[in-house]
Amino acid sequence: MAGWDRAGSVFAYCFILTLCLLGGYEGLERDQNGYVMYCPCMGRFGNQADHFLGALGFAKGLNRTLVLPPWVEYKPGNPRSIQVPFNTYFKVEPLTKFHRVVLMHQFMEELGSTVWPQEERIAFCYVPRHNSEGCNAKEGNPFGPFWDTFGVDFVGSEFYRGLTYDVHYQNMADKWSDLYPPSKWPVLAFTGAPASFPVQENNRGLHKYLEWSDAVLNKAKKFINSLPYGHYIGIHLRNGVDWVRACEHVHHSPNLFAAPQCLGYRNEHGKATTELCLPSFSTIVKKLKRVVKATGAASVFVASDSDHLIPELSKELRKMKVSVHKHEPADPHVDLAILGRSKHYIGNCVSSFSAFAKRERDAAGFPSSFWAFPLEKEKSAKQSASATRHIEL
Repeated sequence: MAGWDRAGSVFAYCFILTLCLLGGYEGLERDQNGYVMYCPCMGRFGNQADHFLGALGFAKGLNRTLVLPPWVEYKPGNPRSIQVPFNTYFKVEPLTKFHRVVLMHQFMEELGSTVWPQEERIAFCYVPRHNSEGCNAKEGNPFGPFWDTFGVDFVGSEFYRGLTYDVHYQNMADKWSDLYPPSKWPVLAFTGAPASFPVQENNRGLHKYLEWSDAVLNKAKKFINSLPYGHYIGIHLRNGVDWVRACEHVHHSPNLFAAPQCLGYRNEHGKATTELCLPSFSTIVKKLKRVVKATGAASVFVASDSDHLIPELSKELRKMKVSVHKHEPADPHVDLAILGRSKHYIGNCVSSFSAFAKRERDAAGFPSSFWAFPLEKEKSAKQSASATRHIEL
């Protein structure tokens, strides 16, 4: 049964590729400088996008071609992750303006057997995983399904203890190249992304090379054209049950998730609060009304992982004659493309999904702001107890 699952995974991936690609590729030439390959195995899209920017910067620093991994997705009821080709959501060509890249399926099909023969496939990790003596690169989900998609099995492990991904720091890139020269190590295949989370400040600007595929962009434009005439405001409400629980730990993790985008990487702009992570309905309404009034927007687009608050926000904005909308069917990538094109965008400081939209807008020079930021002084315990309750979405 396991063999059937693996074969089915490979077949499904090839079928998706057939639908996604409009034509064949010219034959690849081997990059003598080597390649960087990794499994985007931490978190969902927002986290994977942060890691991608870091991996792109890392590959550039080492002057190795970055092998573009598929995006890892999880479907309800499916025990194994699904790998979606990178170019399903993003164009490849714009990335080449910054550095050399190649789609993973293309590398494996055209160069895998010669550049990276099966008997030389070594997995890289910082230290041994899961109480073993090796990287165990395929243990668990999505690790196993990811590598199975390309028929990859590892024959050994390599630990890079003492090295970091920060190639901007002193001579770290030289240390990697000295220890792992391309002539001996043509492929550095990492168990997880060779990048930090959240994305390093030095790599945030690389987002300008990420451009939505025509398929995603066309859906976004179609929705935007269906909105009432005039400007629209884009907002992101992160409020699912998992998020509510995560925000309970915010006081113990002052730089939780993507919080540095607001608070700074050294908390120079304060520490995360519950209101910053899970803004109350009154905070949302107050901020939204202020932005609507300032921009003269005719409508509001809401992206959310759970409750879009369409009825509640519609009621609050009725006197301003502003309508509230969401995209159906649910599609987080289309949602992000819509947020990226709004007159103004309001996001969640702590959310990596919000951070993606903010980076895209920064690259385009569009204005953005956040719920409950800049931080206000902490209310007294008595005031907090009587404050408007948060809506668990």
